[in-house]
Amino acid sequence: MTKLPALLTIGEVAHRSGVAQTALRFYEERGLITSTRTTGNQRRYQRAVLRRLAFIRAAQRVGLSLEQISDALATLPDDHAPTKADWARLSKRWRDELDARIDGLQRLRDNLTGCIGCGCLSLRTCVLHNPEDRYAELGPGAPLLRPTTDPKA
Repeated sequence: MTKLPALLTIGEVAHRSGVAQTALRFYEERGLITSTRTTGNQRRYQRAVLRRLAFIRAAQRVGLSLEQISDALATLPDDHAPTKADWARLSKRWRDELDARIDGLQRLRDNLTGCIGCGCLSLRTCVLHNPEDRYAELGPGAPLLRPTTDPKA
């Protein structure tokens, strides 16, 4: 069995994570990941960065902002892989928000299915219809499609 190197190059991290080198540099500039430098000023990453990158990509896929991701990652250790308890604590923080996003996506899916089929012939019941801008005080977008847990709803 071959011993794995303690630190990974930027190319190795990009290959293993599927994240472009430019994105790795961007994430590092934003403090989402960290590296050390060799005497030749080359980046080297601990293996734990692979789990952080997987987390970043998963969080982005569900629509979380880099600011939200950064805030969450700030609660995790930088010098070693987070424990199961660390991940559980972090995911608990987002559970309500993710549930609200799921609810909103389901409502959007269900309402748009009917809307696409009707061709907007039934404007009296269309959730996207906003005659005389009466929902303006509820904020931007389609307020009737917001998740039910939205404070503006």
